[in-house]
Amino acid sequence: MNIEQAAAVNPSVDAEMHIQQYLASDGSDVDHPAGDSLILLYTTGRKSGEIKRVPLGSFPEGDALLVIGSNAGRSQLPAWYLNLVASPTVWVRKQAQFYEAEASVLPSEERQVFWDNLIAQMPMFAEFQETAGRELPVIRLTRVDT
Repeated sequence: MNIEQAAAVNPSVDAEMHIQQYLASDGSDVDHPAGDSLILLYTTGRKSGEIKRVPLGSFPEGDALLVIGSNAGRSQLPAWYLNLVASPTVWVRKQAQFYEAEASVLPSEERQVFWDNLIAQMPMFAEFQETAGRELPVIRLTRVDT
């Protein structure tokens, strides 16, 4: 059984709908606000050990991708973030590509440069951070050549 087949159904009905749309169209026909920047991130559950899958907006950074642990402005960190901190080997589906990646939280100086540019273009993330009452982590997903 491969990672894709092993992935648990997302408990969020909306997230699972986006996941199924993504898988059916290789990401080309998904009704999601992230549009073309949408990826599927696969993590290993820190408690269950199950493969978890979540749709996320991403931002290109050279050969890597950046994702934000916004949890749509909720005060708690998203489960996928806690999972990748516990086990930084993750998998990414970007359209038809599927690959292993290493996740790392951006150090504060790098995060600030990215953050300043991001909120100039997408002020909703500043609102998410204010509503959450916490600094939203920015995570780099670096492809692992296998």
